[in-house]
Amino acid sequence: MSVSSFSQSKFNSFLTPSDTLNISRRNLVVISEASLASISLIGLNQLWYSDYDRSKFHTVNDNDQWLQMDKMGHVFTSYQLGRVGSDVLNWSGVSKKDQLIYGATLGFGFLTAVEVLDGYSQEWGFSWGDIGANAAGTGLYIGQELLWKEQRIDFKYSFHQTKYAFQSPNKLGESLLEESLKDYNGQTYWLSVNLHSFFKESKIPKWFNVALGYGATGMLGISEDTDSQLLINNNGMRQFYLSFDVSLRRIKTNSPLLRSVFSIFDMIKIPFPALEFSKKRSVFHLFYY
Repeated sequence: MSVSSFSQSKFNSFLTPSDTLNISRRNLVVISEASLASISLIGLNQLWYSDYDRSKFHTVNDNDQWLQMDKMGHVFTSYQLGRVGSDVLNWSGVSKKDQLIYGATLGFGFLTAVEVLDGYSQEWGFSWGDIGANAAGTGLYIGQELLWKEQRIDFKYSFHQTKYAFQSPNKLGESLLEESLKDYNGQTYWLSVNLHSFFKESKIPKWFNVALGYGATGMLGISEDTDSQLLINNNGMRQFYLSFDVSLRRIKTNSPLLRSVFSIFDMIKIPFPALEFSKKRSVFHLFYY
């Protein structure tokens, strides 16, 4: 056996989930997650929140802002962090019960800590609506594992640039990365339903999904003045989508590396033709993302 073949075999073995509890892997996961979470929170506190005035801990009710697109972001982040947390514990050979208790709740725990930081920032505030959205994302993952022992409905994300970021760069971002996080006009969140998982005996391809999307457009920002805030939101428009999607994790491959890559990118909705429905129009998009 050549050195390269031996190295490849060791690498594949490393990526393959353990059938039984692997203590060294579990410890690596726990230490890595704790370190990354700590570094992220410290970095946010020093680099992000330091640019804004601090305040006493306070709450805000922001449930009517951004046509709830910010809440969709919380659901998505909590769901996907929970999925990753559960997957890495599965890789360590941890029991299914502990995967759900300590892994699937990763997103909710981390985002709650971020919410506490918001509570001490004069610019924002602790939002119970955000906490509810975080719980919804975690619940979507755990609920499916308890009900079906698999994820039949994924919560995914897609993004395209819009004209609104150029009109309000301080609110919606000045770079592509910032816009993907802050410009809610270009974000779409999807419930991606795997049909084969509901019809096990059918000939539907195991990777084929139907996706229901939610987005919004026409939003430039939120004013501190209540009347202006409502005016800006009223200029916005909700959008609903029907499209196809691919469940990358269900594509059959013998490569542990490809399975890992597919799992990472499976949080992104694959561009496909889509039907858009809103109060003003119904449109067919040949290629929507």
